[in-house]
Amino acid sequence: MNIRSVINERLINLNLQGMTKDAVLRELCRMLYENGCISDANSFLDDVYLRESEGETGLGSHVAIPHGKSYAVIKTSIAIGKTSNNIEWESLDGLPVNFVILFAVRMIDKSSVHIKLLSQISELLADDDLLEQLLNINSKQELFTLFEKVKGVYES
Repeated sequence: MNIRSVINERLINLNLQGMTKDAVLRELCRMLYENGCISDANSFLDDVYLRESEGETGLGSHVAIPHGKSYAVIKTSIAIGKTSNNIEWESLDGLPVNFVILFAVRMIDKSSVHIKLLSQISELLADDDLLEQLLNINSKQELFTLFEKVKGVYES
């Protein structure tokens, strides 16, 4: 499984309206629900918050990668959101978040698939040039083009 297999254009919102962490997470959960990726947005959100209670998901550099492993997940998916609002988030560098990558992971996929997807995203975020491009994308196509630059994103 790779990033391209768990995301599509309907799971990307480059103009999130939420002003808080909760509002942003709810917007992303709604996208997952409306696209048939999760069966219950509230139940999934509860599982995301359960994971949030275990440790910060704000990686720094204005990016957060919250994730939930949940029985409410029908199809392992990633919802991506960008906002011009500075969202307060527990992060490694204390900076607010403007870019959120929400992982929705089926319980059956929680080990191998989850780790593989996280490693692909981590590779993107570890490259300063790619990170800068990520934070400045203006279209869904730019995001897909950026993913193509990361080894393994389009491989099984």
